[in-house]
Amino acid sequence: MRIALVHVAQETNDFNPVPTTLDDYRAFGIEEGAEVLRSAGAKSKVGGYLDAVRASGRQIETVPIIRAFAVAGGRISREAFEFFEERIRAGLEAAGPIDGVALQLHGACAAEHLDDVEGAQAALCRAILGPDVPIVAALDHHANITAKLVEACDAIVGHRTQPHDVHDTGRIGAEVLFRIVAGEVRPTMTWRKIPLLSHQEQFLTSKGPMKRWFDRAREMEAQDPRVVQASNYPMQPWLDVAEGGWSTVVVTDDAPELAEALAEELADLAWSLRAEFQEREAVPVDEAVRRADAAPRGMIVLSDTGDTVFGGAAGDSNVILESMLRLGIESRALLPLISPGLVATLFAAGEGAEVSVELGGDAAPHFFTPLAVTGRVRRLGDGSAVPVNYNHQDHIDMGRVAVFEVGPVTLLVSEKRGVAGNLPDVYRAFGVEPGNYKIAVLKTASNFQFFAPLTAEVIRADTPGPGQSDVFGLPWARIPRPVYPLDAVDDWHGLDARVRSKKESIA
Repeated sequence: MRIALVHVAQETNDFNPVPTTLDDYRAFGIEEGAEVLRSAGAKSKVGGYLDAVRASGRQIETVPIIRAFAVAGGRISREAFEFFEERIRAGLEAAGPIDGVALQLHGACAAEHLDDVEGAQAALCRAILGPDVPIVAALDHHANITAKLVEACDAIVGHRTQPHDVHDTGRIGAEVLFRIVAGEVRPTMTWRKIPLLSHQEQFLTSKGPMKRWFDRAREMEAQDPRVVQASNYPMQPWLDVAEGGWSTVVVTDDAPELAEALAEELADLAWSLRAEFQEREAVPVDEAVRRADAAPRGMIVLSDTGDTVFGGAAGDSNVILESMLRLGIESRALLPLISPGLVATLFAAGEGAEVSVELGGDAAPHFFTPLAVTGRVRRLGDGSAVPVNYNHQDHIDMGRVAVFEVGPVTLLVSEKRGVAGNLPDVYRAFGVEPGNYKIAVLKTASNFQFFAPLTAEVIRADTPGPGQSDVFGLPWARIPRPVYPLDAVDDWHGLDARVRSKKESIA
């Protein structure tokens, strides 16, 4: 069988005003053709697909079209959208006969002119290949499932854990696709749309309501061999789109009524847990800083929930820094900042220079105002980082980087978002050893796994920003209303704006 492979992924935060451009994708590399397979990291989605090919024992020819990834951010530019649309079209049209498409997307990407990027990309593949070529979409479980996406795909699978295991999702999507192409599975897929959103503090699948919801999906797969995939989609919390909301998707082997019943059950379970999903764990900023400074042993991870770069924020928050300086902490601390303008100023000053600057709030002024500080330029770097065990890419271009010391705080200031300071190896690439510090501020609300070997405690700080936990304080404009918890909603069923299933078109 000949399988086309397409991987294009970005997660959009509608409250970050900075657009995601092709340069943001280029920071992680854009590959086409055979280079897609040569550059695939072992832990990536493409790596998962390749492992499924090797383990299948089938005669499979992979036709790689494109691989492109950008870290979460503002809406992608029209130029970026059109670039990928053209590349996907050209690649599929030149591919010759295709038996199936492994479509590896995020699922929560929006463009400057379009809410539903993945729905458009899936529909493009369907229009080129016709109705009979199976398409399986492997998505992030923070995807926003839409009518167009469901209609274009034969099956949809998503991450089964948070933190994400993207290799697992790439593997599962490939295995499902191979079974469909071989005629071993006749997919019947249905879904439900739930008028629900939530902050990110209850998103870990290892505990709490999210564990209960995701465990039930795994039980469904184990209990009945007709269940090909049962997946839950707690949409990324900061996507303000016209079809927004949580979803459930169930794919069965020629068992549409079973799919209907299970998708309904999963949606009912999520709805029954809706209040638990809203429970907050983050503490006020000053309290978080004091606790970290006074902790008996380190390292203490301070989660900057509102400025979560992994959730699409701009990385320009100075809120925790202001608290640290005002409270006069004694511990050494690491803090990342994304600011091309500040990098230019520090490079102009040179290594060793003492500089007085205003920093922060240059990308998202709705949430932050500049903070005046004086510090010393410790090191300047121009190049890339090669992180260990990062599951998206083995090479990251952070742009120019300045290590800037302000009192007890060492700032890693970068031109490009990259991964901010969420991976220890990024600091090490620029001569800073995280193990020598008591506190590390991470620009994420849940992806602490990369610092886990160094971490004694994680404290979430209730910070403002494009990724803030206070969903009531965000300027929602397009999300369908009513939606819980922004509105009083007693029953989700009447607000379910789904396409009920594909069984009619399959039959």
